[in-house]
Formats: sequence, structure tokens, C-alpha cells
Amino acid sequence: MVENERGIKPDLIIRNAAEVITCTGERMEDIGLLTNASIAIKEGKIVGVGSNEEISIRFNSEEADTIDANGKVVAPGFIDSHTHLVFYGTRVEEYCAKLTGKNDLETLKKLGIAAGPNRTVELTRNRPQEELFEQSKKRLMTMLDYGITTVESKSGYGLTTESEIKILEVSRRLNEETPLDVLNTFLGAHGFPENLTKAEYLDVIINEMIPQVAERNLAEFCDVWCDEGYFTSKESELILKAGMQYGMKPKIHADAYSYIGGTDLAAEMKMVSVDHLNYTPVEVMEKLAEAKVTGVLMPSLDFAVGHKRPFEARKMLDLGMSIALATDLCPASYTQSMQFVIVLACKLYQFSVEEAIKAATYGGARALDLEDRGVIQGRETS
Repeated sequence: MVENERGIKPDLIIRNAAEVITCTGERMEDIGLLTNASIAIKEGKIVGVGSNEEISIRFNSEEADTIDANGKVVAPGFIDSHTHLVFYGTRVEEYCAKLTGKNDLETLKKLGIAAGPNRTVELTRNRPQEELFEQSKKRLMTMLDYGITTVESKSGYGLTTESEIKILEVSRRLNEETPLDVLNTFLGAHGFPENLTKAEYLDVIINEMIPQVAERNLAEFCDVWCDEGYFTSKESELILKAGMQYGMKPKIHADAYSYIGGTDLAAEMKMVSVDHLNYTPVEVMEKLAEAKVTGVLMPSLDFAVGHKRPFEARKMLDLGMSIALATDLCPASYTQSMQFVIVLACKLYQFSVEEAIKAATYGGARALDLEDRGVIQGRETS
């Protein structure tokens, strides 16, 4: 018997949806598909989901605005849990050269083509904040057109205290001045400036950048790139624990191009997420599943760079890992479409359509430690 809730007066009712994808359920393949369904909303919160008849019985809808979703699908907004949203310019010359087999940096240099992440640092570091804002806003609004409603934005294309703070300030302004929710991640440990040794830069990150970012309340998360040629597992631990002392939750880039212990560290510290995972051993996948650390996968990056190991992530799902899909929007993976990411996850990783959709919604929420989105379900109102 349906409980009568006619005392609740929704502000809005979405009626007659051909399908509602709720993304509820414990398993990654559970997407909670409803047909011919309605959704009741009050004060910005979903208070009821069910058949058209059920919602009509449960709620007093006489004064509610209505949207007729006849023939349409209603789903949670996509949650993009790994982006480098704020940067300036592109690296299209580098990309075009690599398409013709000119892959090594020395050849690109002879051709007069600046390449790699440091090229983006050069383009971004000294740009006025307003220019960074306007270019990043265009990208963000395109993401909204593709159904992305929540975006994680990393710093990391500055590598100086001043420029890292500037990037985070741009992201904060994007959160305030656009319809999307933008969550900031401090990623000063995305590489190394050319004028400092690694030890000197590590000191700057821990004793200068993190305190100043925290003082301005600019980041919810702290991230680090743990890979050969970047930061070791031990160095990553030092950075992330320093961030935790200032209230930043730990995330990590790990096993993208090598396995050097970053994923083990993610399991030990029970991080919010661990991202990339191309070289993660099966036994470490088991640790991550047990520790309930969400793995963030970015098939669009593997596709764009022609990754040597576009791994079969099917095993992670089979072992019970929580998985998120993300665009990794950056100059090397310039896509704003989560639909494209979902297609690639099915093609490259052997995900089912249901698993990919849930990873791009519910999984993304898990990767950002969010409990108020990623699903469509009724919530209590005060």
C-alpha cells in the first residue's frame, strides 16, 4: 500500500518520464531503472520518485510547477571527479605532430614545438586571472551542455605558490558564478618547476603552498602525482599528510605509467580516491576494494595519448572496487563530454552500459566524498 503524503506540497514535479535512472542499489550494475515515472521536488530536494500514479497519490501537487518529460530520460547529473579545468591555451601542435609519429621530445624540440605539461605551465602561469576565468568558463559551460553538473578542478599548472593560488581562486569563482558545483583540489605536486630541485620544491609545497592554500580556504582535497619521474610513495605521503593537517582530504594520481607504491599508500591511508591505475596489480586492487577507496578511471586520456597500457579495468569491478569515470579534461585529454567517456569505458574497459552510467554519476560522487548527489531518490525535508 502506498503511504499517503499529501501534506507535502512539492515545488516541482517532473511527470511522465519514459525512463528514470535512479542509480540506486549497492552493485555497480544496479541503475534502478523506472519506466513511466515521476519525480517530486521541494525546496531543491527530491522528496519522491515512483510511478506516475504513485507520485500523484503521495503528494499534493495542485500548486506545483510541472515539467512534462514524456518520451525523455531523467538521470542524475554527471559528476566529473578528475579534471584540470583551469589552464590557458592548447597543445594542438604537439598533438598533430604525434599523430605522424613524431613522439619524442627531442624531435618536437627540433621542429620548434614546445610539448608536455610544462608547456601548459608556461602558457598558464603568467596569464591574468580574468583570461583564465573566461577561457575556463567556456569549457565549464560546455560540460553543462553535456549533462555534467559537478566538477572537480585541480591546480597544478602553476608550480609556484602565487600561480597555484591564482588557479584555485579562478576555480572558486567558477563555482560562485556558474550553475555548476566546482570543488577544488590542490595539486601543486603535479610536476617540478625548472628553477628548483625536487627537495627544494617539496619544501615549498609542504611549508608554503599548503599553509597558504588552507589559510584562504581554497581547496577541499590535496592531490599528488605518484609515478616514476614524479613523486615517490614516501614523498607523496609527506605531502598528503601535510594537507590532512590543514583539513584537505587526500587523493592521488597513481600507477598511470608505473607501479611504485602509490596505490598501496591509497589503501593504507583510505584515501577518498586513487586515479589512473593503469599498472595496478590485482593484489592491490583487492586492497583498494577492502579499504573502500574509489578508483577514478579516464579512458579518454588513454585514447587521446595512445596509452601503452589501456588496461582492462573489468577486473576492478569484478573484485568489488567502487569505480568512477572522469574526463581528465586537460590539454592532453581535451574532452568535455561524459557521454564520450562512457562509450570508451564500454569499448576499452569492457564495462556494461549500466556500470559506465553508474560510474559517471554515483561513482563520481563517491570519488568526491559527496552523499547528496549521484542518485535520484527521495530525501527527508525539514
